[in-house]
Amino acid sequence: MNKLKFFIPVLVFVALGIILWRGLYLDPRTLPSMLIDKPMPGFELTAVDGAEVSNDDLPDQIFLLNVWGSYCLPCLIEHPTLMRLSEEGEIPVVGVNYRDRQDLAANWLEENGNPYAFSILDESGRFGIDLGVYGAPETYLVDSNGVIRFRHVRVLDETVWKQQFLPAIAELKNEGSQR
Repeated sequence: MNKLKFFIPVLVFVALGIILWRGLYLDPRTLPSMLIDKPMPGFELTAVDGAEVSNDDLPDQIFLLNVWGSYCLPCLIEHPTLMRLSEEGEIPVVGVNYRDRQDLAANWLEENGNPYAFSILDESGRFGIDLGVYGAPETYLVDSNGVIRFRHVRVLDETVWKQQFLPAIAELKNEGSQR
């Protein structure tokens, strides 16, 4: 019986050590998304500008869904890239103003520029939960059928745009032309 009392804590310690050791080799920037290759969640919400918006208002082409907030410093860092994409018309950008107040979001867009076709106001964070959002900023690549194809957590800058989004967009366009 005394040997059993000794081995149980040792076995628990060894099991815990193996779990923690494995965790050292996981990439913390890779956050799984259950919605990859699934349709965007349905929504009927208000936009930051006060308009009523739903899935019917989403572009019928490949677009970006960018999660942002007026409180989010990294969102300000990625903003010039989103402005460039919007101004050049490379790809439509739809915003999700996550867990923010409408007045603060509207003022932020007025002050910094508005790259969004429209920006969904998600004050409660419920739509963000449906999307699986961890926090702002996050950017999703959505195909012309409203299916989420790619997710990037962190700042979307020019390097990320060129290295991750452009190849993913090219692949989606290639898939579409083969149908």
